[in-house]
Amino acid sequence: MANYPIYFKLWVLGLGGPVGDGRQWLPWIHIDDLVGVFLAAVLDSRYHGPINAVAPNPVRYHAFAAALGQALHRPAFLPVPAWVLKLVLGEAAALALNSYHVVPARLLQEYDFKFQYADLPAALADLVGQDKP
Repeated sequence: MANYPIYFKLWVLGLGGPVGDGRQWLPWIHIDDLVGVFLAAVLDSRYHGPINAVAPNPVRYHAFAAALGQALHRPAFLPVPAWVLKLVLGEAAALALNSYHVVPARLLQEYDFKFQYADLPAALADLVGQDKP
């Protein structure tokens, strides 16, 4: 667990929860899908320009916290207040506190990319080695 981020370590200890007020949008993507996007972009000459490599279903931080808690079989009740993030991360706290509602429009519409993990609970269950919900 030494190489895991502190946020994940806190979850394992049962100290996880949403970031800030939890209402911010959070784009996410499973590592297998990200590799699939990279491979498709290299192998398919139609791919060009910027592409949003994110799952098709962004979630809010409170939903992410709940899904991660369920995947880890840990509670998801201890939020990380915005002031703590600002104190620890300074200006970089904006990355976690701002809302980013990003969707992979070009991947879905232009390239018909098929995601293995479009559903966050299934993606997290796979990543932590649990059966899919």
